[in-house]
Amino acid sequence: MSFPRYPAHKDSGVEWLGEVPEHWDVKPLKRLAEIQTGLAKGKEVEPEGSIEVPFLRVANVQDGFLDLNDIHTIQIPEAALDRYLLRPGDVLMNEGGDFDKLGRGCIWNSEIRPCIHQNHVFAVRPHSISSAWLNVYTSSKQANSYFIGRSKQSTNLASISSSNLMDLPVPVAPIVESTQILNFLDRETAKIDTLIYEQHRLIVLLQEKRQAVISRAVTKGLNPDVPMKDSGVEWLGEVPEHWDVSYLVKQSDLLQTGPFGSQLCVEDYVTGGIPVINPSSIIGSNIVAIEGVGVADETAFRLERHKLRKGDLVVARRGEMGRCAVVGENETGWLCGTGCLLLRCATSFSPDYVELVIKSEYSRATLSLSSVGSTMENLNTSILGRLRVPVPPKEDQVAILGYLQQSERCFESLITDASNAIRLLEERRSALISAAVTGQIDVLSLVSEAVAA
Repeated sequence: MSFPRYPAHKDSGVEWLGEVPEHWDVKPLKRLAEIQTGLAKGKEVEPEGSIEVPFLRVANVQDGFLDLNDIHTIQIPEAALDRYLLRPGDVLMNEGGDFDKLGRGCIWNSEIRPCIHQNHVFAVRPHSISSAWLNVYTSSKQANSYFIGRSKQSTNLASISSSNLMDLPVPVAPIVESTQILNFLDRETAKIDTLIYEQHRLIVLLQEKRQAVISRAVTKGLNPDVPMKDSGVEWLGEVPEHWDVSYLVKQSDLLQTGPFGSQLCVEDYVTGGIPVINPSSIIGSNIVAIEGVGVADETAFRLERHKLRKGDLVVARRGEMGRCAVVGENETGWLCGTGCLLLRCATSFSPDYVELVIKSEYSRATLSLSSVGSTMENLNTSILGRLRVPVPPKEDQVAILGYLQQSERCFESLITDASNAIRLLEERRSALISAAVTGQIDVLSLVSEAVAA
């Protein structure tokens, strides 16, 4: 869809901003607003004459919204409260962060009273433009380009000073016009946001369906007409009549924990050494090396019994139950860490099939109920070994894995399509905002056309 343009433009005088409508102004932010810097932590405060107040941090100021789930408090002298107090209509902007989020923030509407802010959050207080106009403009591509160009940069991060922020050139439309533009953006971005939400919801549903397909295939087989029998396990229910049901330990050649703390200490870890696998190394069905979590050759030799072989299964002991992955060629020779269990399947049991069984809804629920630990679920060899699992004939395992590989390709394709749709919608949303607040769209004409229709 193409949008109408204003009949006349002029050079904004700013190269990255380009032309703006002839009747608009372009002014530095310091002529349109004041800035309030925040409180720097670290100074000791005497209890006498001080008060405890909520304290807004960078983590609370997200792109377009506030996250108030974790609000810290801080002691400050009561006389200093007014200096750092947030006021309704303040546009909050983070001093630093990822390049694409630099300077972006949200409007403060006194969600908490009173509340102050730390020095890494700027409170910009407009007096000659609306807070909504400034907030939308600072989320545009043009403003982000300015922030990046004026920022101090390090690897993947950047920060901007208050003086550079206040030098930001801001296009200023007449108040009636800017109000109509903001109303237009509210309507159009709401439509786009609805489409984005629907695509996110579709991805969740596809992931749930994929998990259900996997769980059914590995516990019920592929043939819906095959005779069934009671597995003897309440949560497992019926399984094909020609399948066995066995304790996992009986289908394993090896089941052991990683080395305990006395065998592998913090001092043993080196950068660039032989990788040690812990739960954070298991991502989906992949095993990755975590930088700095490795050991020297002599330590690895001492821990020979914990070395991984191709086809071994590494199971996370802590956190999410059912988190596991099969060791491939590249990971052979790495070490099973303290936070994992090492499972070596018997030859009649495919490790790829066992991985899917352990990840199934049945196994995760069973392990979660049996796990130990008051604040975090924790597995041991006894709990994992007592898990009763369906054991199909080898040919059934091969057929199930082939079916699920094909099914996975279909689900992955659908999820990729939905993810691409989200990316395109987000790009369209960003482009629409940028075009509207810099005068590339004649919103007044659009409104007149809509009224006439």
